Amino acid sequence: QAPLVESGGGLVQPGQSLRLSCAGSGGIFTINTMGWYRQAPGEQRELVASITNDGRTKYLDSVKGRFTVSRGDAKNTVYLQMNSLKPEGTAVYYCAASPHYSDYLIPDYWGQGTQITVSS
Repeated sequence: QAPLVESGGGLVQPGQSLRLSCAGSGGIFTINTMGWYRQAPGEQRELVASITNDGRTKYLDSVKGRFTVSRGDAKNTVYLQMNSLKPEGTAVYYCAASPHYSDYLIPDYWGQGTQITVSS
């Protein structure tokens, strides 16, 4: 089993919303920064949003004002609320986590990925 498990992907129309969830498995003990990466076909994986344990967030410029990353009450959980989705948001989205406290998430742990397709 992957150390992180995502849920909530799917097919949506442009302008609609989607929420991704991610939970760490029992094998992860110390996480200080969590977040989301995405990878579109033929593109490099890019950091979409991250959040530290004390709530410091960082966003990809193209999603600022539309996406919100948040931590859950349960240990090692993170969410990504995506509003006003655009076709260029079509990608595989990966949950990611690190034991290090950082404004820029460099993951030690990855989820298996969930597909999001934005299309009319």
